Amino acid sequence: MDERARYQRLDTFRLPGNFRGRPAFGVELWWIVQATLFAWSPQFLYGWRRFLLRLFGARIGKRVLIRPSAKVTYPWKVSVGDFSWIGDDVVLYSLGEIRIGANTVISQKSYICTGSHDFNSMSFDIFSQPVEIGNEVWIATDVFIAPGTCIGNGTIVGARSTVLHNLPPGKICYGNPARVVKDRPISAP
Repeated sequence: MDERARYQRLDTFRLPGNFRGRPAFGVELWWIVQATLFAWSPQFLYGWRRFLLRLFGARIGKRVLIRPSAKVTYPWKVSVGDFSWIGDDVVLYSLGEIRIGANTVISQKSYICTGSHDFNSMSFDIFSQPVEIGNEVWIATDVFIAPGTCIGNGTIVGARSTVLHNLPPGKICYGNPARVVKDRPISAP
């Protein structure tokens, strides 16, 4: 195999200064707490998991339900509005800011991604971009949401969809990439 790199040289990769937002010790401490005290907590201890996330700098609203199998990379870069739900095996890959509104559901196995690599860079530079998910949104099961995207208030994203671009408010969207299919009806009180 030819040893001359033409696309990427990972030996030249460098993590930008303060990329994680906290010193390495704080990051490692969170990962230990998440793998033990958070993950091993019984399902009904939602308050305990809210407490742990807040202890590490997350902004978590009232009565937010977060399952013990959810993963949060850097909690200090996450905010979740009141009464929202984060399902089983959801990954909040918070290299950048993740903002989730109130009364929003992120269903099981969904992956909210705020970071990637510049494939045009020989050193495969890493970057982050925020993700914003509005109020009263439902992200159905196994949805991937790409860095730099925004999902408008009241929108539903169907199961196994891939969100690569902003989605407007009040819509039902699905597909790969996700696209608007129709308006979401407003529920009667």
